[in-house]
Amino acid sequence: MSVPASHPAVVSALRTAGCVFAEEEADILVSTARTPDELTAMVARRVEGQPLEHVVGWAEFCGLRITLEPGVFVPRRRTEFLARQAVALAPPGAVVLDLCCGSGAVAAVLAGHAEPAELHAADLDPVAVRCARRNVSPLGGHVHEGDLYAPLPTALRGRVDILAANGPYVPTDDVALLPPEARDHERRMALDGGADGLDIMRRVAAEAADWLAPGGHLFVETSERQAAEAVAAVIGGGLAARVVTDDDLYATVVIGTKGR
Repeated sequence: MSVPASHPAVVSALRTAGCVFAEEEADILVSTARTPDELTAMVARRVEGQPLEHVVGWAEFCGLRITLEPGVFVPRRRTEFLARQAVALAPPGAVVLDLCCGSGAVAAVLAGHAEPAELHAADLDPVAVRCARRNVSPLGGHVHEGDLYAPLPTALRGRVDILAANGPYVPTDDVALLPPEARDHERRMALDGGADGLDIMRRVAAEAADWLAPGGHLFVETSERQAAEAVAAVIGGGLAARVVTDDDLYATVVIGTKGR
């Protein structure tokens, strides 16, 4: 397609494609593109259905600009609630771990607001790991590639004060019902949480107590309908558990705490 390099033309193209927030998206596209040709290419990708964040190469998250690559999970607005809960409970000089880190958005927020003494993140997807390193390494963090706790240095065991794990929690049968932007453009491993959506969360909870320091906290995002089973999994892993919610963001977070 060919789109004139003007804000009104971009808005028109986005509206025609069904973009609900055409004005806001046009602002982002026009301000990000460096040339008229680049703007035309970006609008074409967005009109084809690619997520805006993949098109421009970044997502806004808790006031930070998080670098993204195509295919990498786009940090959701509701996950800002998890990040803020983790920041609020981080002690001075915390040891922080972000599992299933994706782009490293939560780790980046913790690096900027919790002033951790040590920051680690991990993901199974090599593309996400590469992306997270761009966001987290400049902040002094270390990003590891592998399955949950497997790639972590053994010296972390029993020392983690804040463990954030925003893993996939969409039930397998519901993945097909997701918006096309997610279903078609984000890796399935970042979305599919197994039959009831809690497979990864259960694995995180089962080992969390081994990695947490006394008094340390685990933060997992889930849905309202999954909260009771998520709490049971966290308690089964040896932690006290409570649920916090934000109705405006439709956010549900289970916080597990290791005894002192």
